[in-house]
Amino acid sequence: MADTTPTTGHRGPDHRATVRDVARRAGVSPGTVSKALNGTGQISSATRERIRSAAAELDFRPNALARSVFGRRSFTVGVITTDSFERFSVPVMLGAEDALGAGRMSVFLCDSRGDPIRERHYVEVLLERRVDGFIVTGRSSNQRPPLAGTGDLPVVYALTPSADQQDCSVVVDDRTSGTLAGEHLLRLGRRQIAHVTGPDDFDAVHQRLAGLRTALQAGDATLVGAPMFGGWTEAWGRQATQILLRAHPEIDAVHYGSDLLARGGIDALRDLGRRIPEDVAITGTDNWELLTEGARPPLTSVDMGLAEVGRTAAHRLLDAIDGRPHAGREQVGCHLVVRASTDGTA
Repeated sequence: MADTTPTTGHRGPDHRATVRDVARRAGVSPGTVSKALNGTGQISSATRERIRSAAAELDFRPNALARSVFGRRSFTVGVITTDSFERFSVPVMLGAEDALGAGRMSVFLCDSRGDPIRERHYVEVLLERRVDGFIVTGRSSNQRPPLAGTGDLPVVYALTPSADQQDCSVVVDDRTSGTLAGEHLLRLGRRQIAHVTGPDDFDAVHQRLAGLRTALQAGDATLVGAPMFGGWTEAWGRQATQILLRAHPEIDAVHYGSDLLARGGIDALRDLGRRIPEDVAITGTDNWELLTEGARPPLTSVDMGLAEVGRTAAHRLLDAIDGRPHAGREQVGCHLVVRASTDGTA
């Protein structure tokens, strides 16, 4: 039978409510309290709500160490990234923290800098800290070898997929990003569309190009000139745009494989005396707001949903920790953010 004795005023200022206090208040066992507050176990919704109400009334705050010992979990997750620039791993990690924080999970972030030896070291360190699982991310959507040495602990890959198709990988939809940009430019009446992108050895480069070509073919249009492959730099965006416009002055739109390339393209078009978007409309990729909103004019760009990649990866990892693992690759959708570089009124 539940203990209904009022507690307000009966506990000294130094007394902290325990699991047993909550259990007595709710009329259940301490084990049931732990399961209810951790979101595990087969407990009726009415019982779970009664326990949560009792915990709130007693101002109960779970002790992390006690939760770890009782549930044989540390309530921590290791995040290993190869993105030393942090452009891509930071939004992925913020999304992951949003999801993990709701489950009272803490995150250890380790940057391996693409060094396999450093990565193995971090895996060992995180295992010593008894993490409950790993999220692995990077700066590209090129697949990578599976994370080694993790034993039976669950691993989820975010943005950068595992080469093992059975591993759980949450990735962006690069192909659709190119299609969205191409369809947008065609809707604006642009027909002479060119493409400036990154290195030829990036999977994302070819997927985005394929998506752009799909949109152009559906609109009975073709790419003007050859796709311009190069570095992910403003300098390449500037140089490639100058080469294209001098060879094909009829170009009335350019889709760039990244916002950094597009910022270089804006400089080149201005130097060539071309107005944006009146003469040439431009679109970027990534929706890096530091660049897109600071550009002159502000840049239309495809948002790849990196935060959602992180959130989804975290949810998949939590499922795996609770014994419900996921397998295979899962794509997160992207969307176009229209600004003045294609729509002068935006």
